Formats: sequence, C-alpha cells, structure tokens
Amino acid sequence: MTKKTTIYDIAKKLNITAATVSRALNNNPRISKNTRELVLATAAKMNYKQNRLALALKSGKSKNVGVVVPYINRNFFSSVIRGIEDELYPKGYHVIISQTHEDQGRELKILQNLLNAQVDGILLSTSYTSQEKEKLDTVLKKSTPFIFFDRKPDIPDISSVTIDDYQGGYDATKHLIDQGCTKIAHLHVSNGLELYKNRLQGYKNAILDSGLEFKPEYVIPLKSDIEAGMEAAKALMKLPEPPDAIFSSTDNGLLGAVKYLQDLSIKIPEDFCVVGFSNEPFTQFMNPSISSVDQSPVEMGRMAAKVFLEQMDNDQSIKIHKKVVLPIKLVVRKSSSRKS
Repeated sequence: MTKKTTIYDIAKKLNITAATVSRALNNNPRISKNTRELVLATAAKMNYKQNRLALALKSGKSKNVGVVVPYINRNFFSSVIRGIEDELYPKGYHVIISQTHEDQGRELKILQNLLNAQVDGILLSTSYTSQEKEKLDTVLKKSTPFIFFDRKPDIPDISSVTIDDYQGGYDATKHLIDQGCTKIAHLHVSNGLELYKNRLQGYKNAILDSGLEFKPEYVIPLKSDIEAGMEAAKALMKLPEPPDAIFSSTDNGLLGAVKYLQDLSIKIPEDFCVVGFSNEPFTQFMNPSISSVDQSPVEMGRMAAKVFLEQMDNDQSIKIHKKVVLPIKLVVRKSSSRKS
C-alpha cells in the first residue's frame, strides 16, 4: 500500500516547518504569496490530499450542505439544485442531495442523518405529507441553519425563499379574463401546502375583482399528473355550464386537461384558453404552445444559497431570519392568445 503524503513530508522536502505548510495550504494571510505557491505546487507534485474530516473537526465546519427535495427528476427541483450548486461550489461547499418521495417519515430520517453528518446547513423543500409540525420543529430547533425553498410549512423564525404564488394565480387568471374568458376553472392541488392555497386565492380574487361570479364548482381538486388532469377536464365539461378556460396550478395537470379537450375537438385558444404554472420545458413545444407562470427555479436556488451563506457569515449566536419572495413572470403563448 502506498504511503499517503503528509504535511510533514512536504515540510521536509521544502526544509520548512509543518506549521508553515499547514498555514499555506489553508490560505493563511500570514504566509507570503511565494511560499504559498511553492507549498501548493509541491503538494500537487507529491499527490497530497487534505483530510477534510480533520479540517472539519478543527474549524467546526464540514463545508457540506444538505439539499432535500421531494424528487430529483423534476425539472423544477433539478434547476433549483443547479442554482444552489452554482452559488455554493465556488465558495468551497459540497452539496449532498436527498429526495423524500413525498414521505414525511423518510424526510425526518434524512434530516436527522444530515445533522448527524454535521453538515453546515440544510436547504429543504418539504414533502406533501409534512404536516406534523411538532416533529419537524424538533429537528429545526438544532443550531444548524435551515432554509426552506419553494415549499414551506407555516413555521416562524426559519428563513425561506419562495415565489409570489398569489400574484402568479392572480396574473394568470386576469390574463384569461383580458382575453375575453368569463367562465374560468381552476385545477387546484389540494394537499395543504401553502403555495397552492396562495395560487387558489390569487385566482379567486382576480375573478371577484373583475366583477365575475366565483363558482366553487369550477375549482377541481387535482393531483399533479396527466391522468388527474384528464379526469378534471372531463368533470368540468360535464357541468351544466362548462367553463371556457382553465388556470391550472401545475403544468403536468394541465397537460392531461389539454389532451382531453383536444380529444373532444375543442380548439385552443379559439374555443377554450388554458394557462399553467411552472413553465415546464414541454409547454413551449406543445401544439399549441402553453402559457405558464415561470417560477425562476435557478434564481430561487441561488437565492436560497445566498441566504445560507449570509447566515454562515453572521455571528452564529445571533440567528437571522429572512423571508425572500421572488417575483413571477407570466409567459404568454398560443394557448391563451386570442388578442394580439
């Protein structure tokens, strides 16, 4: 077995002290630029590998950050992770990614494992079933910084980065009204998460502010999948007075609804307008292309990472809590464009 190179080997090679080598490797300002460059070059030639665990124990920082999402294979969450990595990797942090599969028990175990691994912080988008706040509270009371992004429970004193879901729902519905639609339905993900409640409230207020009648039967519970969207559209079109437009809280649900409407030979947008939420990549390639509310996931990831870094730079005995709400953008495409 090849013997690992130590700082003592480098010190002997350069005829300097091990303490000087250690300071140079850790970019100590007391070490001159020439000495630091010589030590780094020699360390590279001798294939020296720093012991990250030892460094973590010495500094009190692991330089590891946990990122917990419901699913990694969703475009939105993978884009958020990209933003987080773009911000953290240049600062020397490594990201540990875990997925909960919408399971609260799994989520709590993941959080506890990350804390046991002494990560410097956890960036979390909660699961659908994360309703037992007492259990989550116990984990959140640890000194490790937590930042919620996108999905967050109603827990005070924890930093979060979200988008303006209410405004997204309002703007999408108002856009449909401006196109001449008067009977607008809403596909609502009714899983208790705050963000979907806010989208529903935005939809409802846009209806009422425009002088239209809010009809509860036009609000259809939805799971975020294609089959549920088809069933929702089927139920809507069987109403005595079917709608002439749909605002969906998810693009995936709207995809099923559009498929059902097209099977009925309903022309979009001539006979029926639709707007989704998330601006998934597939929306721009559909026929017709689908209008949708963009969530800026990469920017959300970067901002969540910035909030974490700010907390790390802050005196750890003084907790800071930031509530960042990013603006939304309605991307208008053919599915809702009746007027030029």
